[in-house]
Amino acid sequence: MFRIRRAEFLAPGIKRFTIEAPRIARKQKAGQFVIVRLHDHGERIPLTIACSDPERGTIDLIVQSIGKTTYLMNSLEAGDAILDVVGPLGKPSDVSLHGTVVVIGGGVGTAIAYPTAAAMKRAGNKVISIIGARTKELVILEEEVRAVSDATYVVTDDGSYGDKGLVTDKLKQLIQNGVPIHVVLAIGPVPMMRAVAETTRGERIHTIVSLNSIMVDGTGMCGGCRVSVEGKSEFACVDGPEFDAHKVDFAVLAKRNTMYRDMEHEALEEFKARAAEQVEEVRRQCRLEAASAAGGQQ
Repeated sequence: MFRIRRAEFLAPGIKRFTIEAPRIARKQKAGQFVIVRLHDHGERIPLTIACSDPERGTIDLIVQSIGKTTYLMNSLEAGDAILDVVGPLGKPSDVSLHGTVVVIGGGVGTAIAYPTAAAMKRAGNKVISIIGARTKELVILEEEVRAVSDATYVVTDDGSYGDKGLVTDKLKQLIQNGVPIHVVLAIGPVPMMRAVAETTRGERIHTIVSLNSIMVDGTGMCGGCRVSVEGKSEFACVDGPEFDAHKVDFAVLAKRNTMYRDMEHEALEEFKARAAEQVEEVRRQCRLEAASAAGGQQ
């Protein structure tokens, strides 16, 4: 059982959790993730570790309310607990001295991009960050990203903050202005990552994407996170989650990610109809687990 120390909304539907997980906090590296299960009948979902504090024994997870489980998790507060947090999983980001690195975060993807941007900066790279969101209120972690970047640009779809447009507009502008770019890291919705890959393909700029596909066990056993990379099957949980963007078949990825859309919609509607009851069930199970653990220590 993993206690939630802090829980706060960063934007509508996007919540930051600080969770007690000392073993994970000691071992976590940029780009890795955890598999979370809220209760014993709950589904397993992958969440990237935004940051960790080994001294305090905590990790931070940023969760966007999209499906049943993320809505349920975002209903929890400080003092509540999560049944399972397994990790760190996946290969860490390839952090080395490249030169100029452009890090692009779209929406909640900024939470995934941030730790890698920080690691790239520590490695001696010049880091240029581009944060994209639909509106001003959905921009997250801007202050943290600016602190680890040499330059930061914010773009919004509606122009309510920063420049109006897409992250690829700003990337194209940097390329056209002759900025020497050695590596691009893009994390966000599949269409955004695909657009970034097409923008850099002709320029032959090495581009990396982090694929948060469907996952179940996080160990490569179930095959649920299979992605097509250069015509071969890879598993996002063990071979990734980061891959060469120019080798990923985004059409296959997009199709796989919509396989369970109807069932996910039904599950979300069921949750909304009895949300308070399901939140209380998570809390009840955590109380029972805590009591059982305390009894076992006596």
